[in-house]
Amino acid sequence: MQSFPAAARCRVPSIIAAAALSGLSTAAHAQWTVTNLNPPGSIQAYAFAAGGGQQAGYASVGGLARASLWNGTAASWVNLNPVGWSSSAVYAVGGGQQAGHASVGGFNRASLWSGTAASWVDLNPAGATSSVARAIGGGQQAGFATVGGVTRASLWSGSAASWVDLSPTGSTESRAFAVGDGQQAGYAIVGGVSRAGLWSGTAASWVDLNPVGAQYSVANAVSGGQQAGWVVVGGMGRASLWSGTAASWVDLAPVGASSSAVNAVGGGQQVGVAFFGGQARASLWSGAAGSWVDLAAFLPAGFTDTYATGISSDGANIFISGYGTNATGIQALLWTQPVPSPGAFALLGLAGLLTARRRR
Repeated sequence: MQSFPAAARCRVPSIIAAAALSGLSTAAHAQWTVTNLNPPGSIQAYAFAAGGGQQAGYASVGGLARASLWNGTAASWVNLNPVGWSSSAVYAVGGGQQAGHASVGGFNRASLWSGTAASWVDLNPAGATSSVARAIGGGQQAGFATVGGVTRASLWSGSAASWVDLSPTGSTESRAFAVGDGQQAGYAIVGGVSRAGLWSGTAASWVDLNPVGAQYSVANAVSGGQQAGWVVVGGMGRASLWSGTAASWVDLAPVGASSSAVNAVGGGQQVGVAFFGGQARASLWSGAAGSWVDLAAFLPAGFTDTYATGISSDGANIFISGYGTNATGIQALLWTQPVPSPGAFALLGLAGLLTARRRR
């Protein structure tokens, strides 16, 4: 291998990283297209999740929130609101099922659907005064339920009777926001501090992901051995990535952002939001702060705050769900990009790695 003088070696990573990121911006990121998912008549809709080629969230129709399912277009909208329930929302979609909650009289019940309103299953455990399912994967659902006045991280396997209390010993509150590969992620309040956490199906399996020096933290996503969310350090929220331990923490906060967070992870990529000048911008990462992509840049003019909430692929395309605000109202959004070649992924990973090394 050719040897470089010390001064030159310091510059090589930045040159390669800049070239790599520039090439990807032209060859791959420019291919993102955006679709407005709001159904006819709705000026307020949110896409909270992506799974395969489907997206889920809720749309306000007739002034009421309706759990919603899409297949890539506004015209594909499916109203999942159960008959007799005043409102509902979906927070996760995968494997042909959707998870969320349905409400009546202000009382939330964790809910599971299989593509239609009529398929609704009530997951609220016996004795719970309220509950919400926030994640779905591998035949399981995760979320939280309030039992005995305490909000408890929860796991289900398709029925109310299957409920598992994940709240760790000593916690005063806990919630699960993600499930996948036999793991669950969320947070537990222990010693008065919200601590990002990881479970493997039982309360006793809880792993504290809060990094040393962090004021508090939350994990919002889990996939492929990675967990993602946010950590507060020095009063600033920082988009974060873990690999099963507190010591594995990676700070994804982009340069110049006042705050940031990851909402979902999949295929080695992370999506969420970063704030610049008080404006929220939907964001994409590939494992390093330097890999940050501003998804808001691909939207038509007129959008202000935007958020990315979910990421998935059907093998041919990558789908990112989210929402944004414009003069019309709140719009459910879908970003779509053809799956890049393996070479493009490798280049992006190299760019992120070299940028991270340069900052050490």
